[in-house]
Amino acid sequence: MQQNKPIALRHNFYWTFVGNLVYSGCQWGMLVVLAKLGSPAMVGQFTLGLAVTAPIVMLTNLQLRNIQSTDARNHYLFSDYLGLRLMMTGLALPTIVGITLATGYRGETALVIILIGLGKAIESISDVFYGLLQQHEQMDRMALSVMMKGLLSLLMLSMGIYISGSVLWGVVGLVIAWAFVLFIWDIPSCQWLINKCTSEGEIADSLKGMTLRPRWQLKTVRNLIWLALPLGLVMMLISLNANIPRYFLEKYLGTRELGVFAALAYLIVAGNMVVSALGGAARPRLAKYYAAGNVTKYQKLLLQLVGIGCLLGLASILVAYVAGQEILSIVYQPEYAKYADILIWLMVTAGIGYISSFLGEGMTAARYFRVQIPLFVIVTSICAIASFWLIPTNGLVGAAIVMMIAEIVRIILTLGVIFHALQIFRRHKQSI
Repeated sequence: MQQNKPIALRHNFYWTFVGNLVYSGCQWGMLVVLAKLGSPAMVGQFTLGLAVTAPIVMLTNLQLRNIQSTDARNHYLFSDYLGLRLMMTGLALPTIVGITLATGYRGETALVIILIGLGKAIESISDVFYGLLQQHEQMDRMALSVMMKGLLSLLMLSMGIYISGSVLWGVVGLVIAWAFVLFIWDIPSCQWLINKCTSEGEIADSLKGMTLRPRWQLKTVRNLIWLALPLGLVMMLISLNANIPRYFLEKYLGTRELGVFAALAYLIVAGNMVVSALGGAARPRLAKYYAAGNVTKYQKLLLQLVGIGCLLGLASILVAYVAGQEILSIVYQPEYAKYADILIWLMVTAGIGYISSFLGEGMTAARYFRVQIPLFVIVTSICAIASFWLIPTNGLVGAAIVMMIAEIVRIILTLGVIFHALQIFRRHKQSI
């Protein structure tokens, strides 16, 4: 049976890159708006909301989109993925509320955290629809959604802050924007995919009899959780790894310094756009190479990705060294320019992180999920210990060094897993 014809890898990359470019630029724009119309403390309050909610959402998301996009043999239906995502999202929201209140946050800060959690829950539902589009390499529809969401989010946040002078109403605008895109574009896009394939007589196995309604079958849900839980735990640990330094900064230095650090760290976004776009576009191809036992093509594509990561890292460091002060003064406020040395440290960390992200794509494409749990337990533990040791005495520089140490450890451990996977293939071929 013919498959729905996917867009070429190059075009998928372009679409994904442009989508991520617009979305990441808009996210950065939100921090700029907070810095221009508000203060570093407001940036810190917004960042704290993201830092508290992210690990919970990452855990309950179970990274189902990665499972979907690499499900080359169609083990599960879209309805199974959607049903599990709705069930886990329903668990995430009360957990966020409970943790927010239990940790002592009150008033506007608590409301900001809870509302960001609600917005992330809506975004999680969109994500499972992205998974269906990505599985069939229809990145253009997904990219258009991401662009609309980014632009509308920036507009609504800006309006809320400008009118009220409060980050709270800006976050309310975000929630409205994300819900609007889900119902107006994401759900109709997946229905379009099904209708298009049906009308053209090219219905793929994974689309046969598909509906956009959730399905809950106990055995299927249990098996899918068992498969996806390692990735959910891994992404929670990755999120903790990124946010642990921010927890320590907020505790020891306050929300203002946290806001400054978050604003500087977000300048890494330019490289992350390329990494995310290329990694997302290449992941299904890497998975197919590995599933088919084509080790040579798998290695070649992965090495190309790592080479791009190295070049991006070097370019980021050069820009920060040459024009860091000017960039910070123009983009944010002159008071941020005195932190240019921190920006250089962060760009070194970014370059190392680009490499580790691409290697992580190779590990995920090979469907090595469970081994990632102990891997990131080690990385996160080292991050926590380093934060406790370096941040109270070294402040923002200490936080940047902590992130660098964690990325280096992640690269070493991920390379070990990939080498192990390739060795298994070679031994298998020799035994045949």
